[in-house]
Amino acid sequence: MAWVYYYRLVDTRFQADCLAARLEEGIWWMPKRPPRFIGVFQTQRGRYGVKVLWD
Repeated sequence: MAWVYYYRLVDTRFQADCLAARLEEGIWWMPKRPPRFIGVFQTQRGRYGVKVLWD
């Protein structure tokens, strides 16, 4: 089990939530199985990103 972080950080939580929703809707392009978890995280500098967990 490993985390895979999305490739870019954004400035607001709203933007990160939109990216997470876009990832959840676009599951058809993901490898073999859909991810177990898609979530938003905040860095120590206050930026936001999306993390994805596959089995």
